[in-house]
Amino acid sequence: MKSKKFKTILAILFVAFITSVIVNPKAPPTRYYDDAPRTLVIAHQGGDGVWPGDTMFAFENAVQIGSDVLEMDAHITKDGQIVLMHDEEVDRTTDGVGLIEDKTLDELKQLDAAYDWSIDEGKTFPYRGQGIQVPTLNEVFEKFPQMRYVIEIKLTKNPIDAPLCALIRQHNMQDKVLIGSFHDEAMKNFRAICPEVATSASRTEVRNYVLLGKVFLWGFYAPHFQTIQPPWNPDDSLGIQIMTERFVRESHAKNIRVEPWTVNDPALMKQYIEWGVDGIITDRPDLLVEALGN
Repeated sequence: MKSKKFKTILAILFVAFITSVIVNPKAPPTRYYDDAPRTLVIAHQGGDGVWPGDTMFAFENAVQIGSDVLEMDAHITKDGQIVLMHDEEVDRTTDGVGLIEDKTLDELKQLDAAYDWSIDEGKTFPYRGQGIQVPTLNEVFEKFPQMRYVIEIKLTKNPIDAPLCALIRQHNMQDKVLIGSFHDEAMKNFRAICPEVATSASRTEVRNYVLLGKVFLWGFYAPHFQTIQPPWNPDDSLGIQIMTERFVRESHAKNIRVEPWTVNDPALMKQYIEWGVDGIITDRPDLLVEALGN
C-alpha cells in the first residue's frame, strides 16, 4: 500500500513538473535592457562604499568611472518634492533629525548630506562641511539623462507613486528607469499607475518565486516584474541561499533578469559575471568596473 501511494505521489509530481515546463509564463517585456550586452555596473546609492551615498557627488563620480546604472532611494517631502536619501529619517547621514516626509525641500537643502559619512568607523568624516546637499530626483535626471536608474521606493503616508511616475514621464525616462521596493503595497500601487515602467520583484514576490524554484515548479509562476534583485547573503533572505548558477539560468528561461545585491567582494563579482547575471548592485562600483575589465 505504501509503495502504491509513493508511486502515485511521484506521478503527480512528475505531471506537475512537465506541466510547469509547458506552461512557463514569461516576464513582461521591457526596453530597459536594450543595448546592454554585459553585466551592468549598478552603483548602490552612487557608490556608498567610496563616496557619501545618495548625493550628487556620488552620482557624478559613479558616472565618471564608468558605472552603467545609478541606484538610489526616493522619498517625498512635505511639499511634494522627490528627494534622494537611503533612510526615511535624516538622522543617520546628515546633521539634522526627523522624517523626510515631515520636512520641506528648503529645509532639507539646509542639511549637510555628507555630515556623518565615514569609511573608518567614525574616526574621520572626509566630506563633512563641503556643501554636499540632499539632491532631488529632478536634478539627477536633468544632469544624467543618458543613464539607467534603479529607484527604490518606500511605503510612506504621503504617496509617492503618482508624482514619481509624472516625473519619469516628464523627463521621458520610461525606458531608463527600473523601480524596486521591499514593500508589496508600494510596488502594487506604482505598477497600477505607471505600467510602462519596468519593476523588480517585491519581498513577497521574491519569496514565492524562490520557494517554487526549490521544488522545481518555477514554470507555474507568472511574474509581474522584469527583474529579480536577490541578496547574495543568505542571512538577508531567511537563511535561504538564493544566488546559484541554476537560479540565474532558470530565471533567464522566464525572461527574468537577475541583479544581486549588495556585492562588494571582487571574487564574488567575478563568479556572478561568469554565471551571466544581468547586473550587480554594489557599494564599490570602482571594483566592479575593474572586475569587468572596463
